[in-house]
Amino acid sequence: MTDFILVRHGETAWHAENRYAGRTDVPLTELGREQAARLGAWAAGQRLDAVLCSPLSRARLTAGPAATALGLTPRVDERLYEVDFGRGDGLTREEMAEAFPGELAAFLTDPVAHHLPGGEDPVAAADRAVACLEETARELPDGRVLVVAHSTLVRLALCELLGIPLARYRQVFPALENGALTELRLLAGGQASLLRLNAPAVPTTAH
Repeated sequence: MTDFILVRHGETAWHAENRYAGRTDVPLTELGREQAARLGAWAAGQRLDAVLCSPLSRARLTAGPAATALGLTPRVDERLYEVDFGRGDGLTREEMAEAFPGELAAFLTDPVAHHLPGGEDPVAAADRAVACLEETARELPDGRVLVVAHSTLVRLALCELLGIPLARYRQVFPALENGALTELRLLAGGQASLLRLNAPAVPTTAH
């Protein structure tokens, strides 16, 4: 079995206005940098075998202190990019309602069958994220791995691995907190267990 500690990057400059941040490289706020530092302090007391992160700077900068504390080099994996929100990227819900009200209404009803216009198919996003985790599990069959990525991508991957319909990702996992720990165990045969969700990154003694 392989345990994954899945972490959403720290707070970004778009969080205050509730803007959808997909592929745009939005910088961390001061709070986001503090969340990255707390994750690093937590990681210093852990046995972790690898650190993976999305190529976007908000994920790389969040993963950096943890990797430094562990003496590891982060593995940047393009399969961990956030979902591309197409025309919704950088917009608030209200701005989307003005720009493409019908498409937004369909998205809110079923975000997989009717993803945001010009955006990425959530099924494809889930597939790439799960492929990354499963490949890592084969490489580190008894490992513990920190993965710093993005809210929508992680929620889709959780649904896929736990057998939850992807269209319910916004209902079942309404929010992933910035810098919080979500732990997933992948077992032989493709089975998965959710061990914890949105746990604070509090420094502890080593396992």
